[in-house]
Amino acid sequence: MKVKNRLGEKLGDDWVKGVLSDFGQVVSGGTPKTKVPEYWGEDILWITPADLSGYSEKYIYKGRKSITHLGLKNSSARLIPKGSVLFSSRAPIGYIAIAGNELCTNQGFKTLIPSEALNRDFLYYYLKSIKQLAEGRASGTTFKELSGKAFAELPLCVPPLPEQRAIVSKIEQLFSELDNGIANLKLAQQQLKVYRQSVLKKAFEGELTRQWREQQTDLPDAKALLEQIQVEREESYNEKLDEWKRAVKEWEDAGKEGKKPTKPKKLKKIEPFTETELAELPTLPNGYGWTRLGELHHLKSDKHTGSGESLFYIGLEHISKNQGTLTDEVKIDVINTVKNSFKKGDLLYGKLRPYLNKVYLANEDGVCSTDILVFESIPSLDLNYSKYYFLSYKFVNDMTHNSSGVNLPRVSTKYLQEYPFPLFSLEEQQAIVTEIETRLSVCDKVEQDIEDNLKIAEALRQSILKKAFEGKLLNERELEEVRSAPDWEPAEVLLEKIRAEKAGSGKKGKA
Repeated sequence: MKVKNRLGEKLGDDWVKGVLSDFGQVVSGGTPKTKVPEYWGEDILWITPADLSGYSEKYIYKGRKSITHLGLKNSSARLIPKGSVLFSSRAPIGYIAIAGNELCTNQGFKTLIPSEALNRDFLYYYLKSIKQLAEGRASGTTFKELSGKAFAELPLCVPPLPEQRAIVSKIEQLFSELDNGIANLKLAQQQLKVYRQSVLKKAFEGELTRQWREQQTDLPDAKALLEQIQVEREESYNEKLDEWKRAVKEWEDAGKEGKKPTKPKKLKKIEPFTETELAELPTLPNGYGWTRLGELHHLKSDKHTGSGESLFYIGLEHISKNQGTLTDEVKIDVINTVKNSFKKGDLLYGKLRPYLNKVYLANEDGVCSTDILVFESIPSLDLNYSKYYFLSYKFVNDMTHNSSGVNLPRVSTKYLQEYPFPLFSLEEQQAIVTEIETRLSVCDKVEQDIEDNLKIAEALRQSILKKAFEGKLLNERELEEVRSAPDWEPAEVLLEKIRAEKAGSGKKGKA
């Protein structure tokens, strides 16, 4: 009669069906009292699930901590031999590694010491394939944990040893090919990041628009541009001042009820670069020059007091890194604390490290975190141009290295407003944005294709494991080869050996 796997699918006649405890000894771990120094030292290697966080190797040899023989004796930790397979049973469930030498674990593991009839690598890959099944059998309210009994009763179907080895060999061959493909995809990802920054660097040096510029006949120079910008800033301030005067009059006519409207802050004069400072900056095309960021960008100070209204809210977590876009999590929210207000067309910039690569050009009115600066545009400045400049590598790197603070480092508004900004005509700013977006749209498409292929690769990895433990990974020729191996034995003999081994060993005392 053919054996069926955990999905009810038929396996070969040579497979044995059982549970984990049929094929080895299940061992739990423990932790010595942390307040007893004598329990902690360099005698015995001790592993916790935290040691496997981000760990991708098959074998583990040591953890961050070790315990003494006294600590072992006075805890529920057990020495487990080399070749035992560790499975984390909580926080989280499903970290897996093979003991590369004798060691012990804390209570966050259930370990199977495999019998001689079970290949440890076969068991390792099998446990990787049933992580979701194990999670489904865990219990608990605060956090899920897989009990020793539940772990011991996880299903396992085992073929003869030669077939186990052949399955492991085939898995590792296919995984190696898959890993090479994944490595190439990740290399392409890194190359695209370099390309993206190269595009931005050349854009703000005027390289991308050189041909466009050569075709123009009447472009203003930097001096004329700066004079025009200063006039526009003054006009913008005077408009706000007139609006404030009207608001004050309405407030007075209404009997001075509520808070008096806040007078707009007078424009702060920003000192231009000296000749010495300009000489240290990269050369720009003839007619253009460097100015201070604050001369072009008006930093708004409008606040929303947090009156319990439902408003469109943007936090730092809602702005995608290096993309200039919002995440899907952004939404209308009830605002109960003070926030910065912004209008459609304003530029939002995260000033908190490590979020100094988060920029967004608002498509709507709303409020945002006070750790997001809000810049207002002027007619001679395209804030799309500014957005890409804020995302350039040098800008992000300089902001990062000039932020200050212990727990939550921030970039100062003074440093930001005095930072160099390449001043091109409005027409060329728009041409630069077009050139950037043409190139980056292709880049975005390729990056999405890479992401899709990485997901496909991970799904293929799971498919390989699924086929392996359904008995479908080896072809007929490979199966014939394993059946001619000198240590091949039929399923009945294998099962009897396992039973005899377990009966002969009995219960072992604590090592």
